[in-house]
Amino acid sequence: MLKVGIYGGSGRVGSLLIKNLLGDEVAKISVVHALDKLESEVPGAIITNDLDTLIDESEVIIDFTLPEGTQALVEKLLDKPRALVSGTTGLNEHQINLMQELSKKAPVLYATNMSLGIAILKRLVAIASEKLRDFDIEIVEMHHRYKKDAPSGTALTLAEFAAKARGLELDKVRVSGRDGNIGERTKDEIGVFALRGGDIVGRHTVGFYNDGEYLELNHTATSRDTFAKGAIRAAKWVATQEPGLYTIDDCLGL
Repeated sequence: MLKVGIYGGSGRVGSLLIKNLLGDEVAKISVVHALDKLESEVPGAIITNDLDTLIDESEVIIDFTLPEGTQALVEKLLDKPRALVSGTTGLNEHQINLMQELSKKAPVLYATNMSLGIAILKRLVAIASEKLRDFDIEIVEMHHRYKKDAPSGTALTLAEFAAKARGLELDKVRVSGRDGNIGERTKDEIGVFALRGGDIVGRHTVGFYNDGEYLELNHTATSRDTFAKGAIRAAKWVATQEPGLYTIDDCLGL
């Protein structure tokens, strides 16, 4: 049995990881790192708030926390390498670089979204962006009121695929705010905007707009189970890989 450690076990996705792993025939929860009380019991697992214990008792770790939490874990893993699956969004350049350093010592799968639908949507966005070069691109994402980073990591990933398909650098063309008399929209800009409210799990719309017609590609997550199940599938896969930095596309064979 594959020994899985859960980092962020008291979070929304962490709770679903526990539910979905209980009774799994391939992987078992060996340890849960949690700062708050867990919603359910985890028979046979160690419950801890100590990172060394999490690492020592795991063959692969699944991380759904906050950027500072992921950074603390990866810094520890650099001295005690383990396979890692991380779905934490909002990472800065330094935190991404740390993950890249870890990937030289252990297999690491990082994805801003673990769903199959988003994996396919990225490919569709790249195709549409390349073929519809005269169309304006606008991306709108919607999430629950508790989400801390904006725009979402998924929206930025979709924007990156759109920009690369046109040979553009996203940092130079992304617009995430418009207010006042700002002038006309420029040809290359890619709008990426965030809406927050209620209990929306996640909705992403990538629109391609031209005179006389427009095309919108949409993905809606109706349950966080989608992310938990995707992360578990990724953990089983990455645990068998050589050191390297992988994406959900690698896991799905896309």
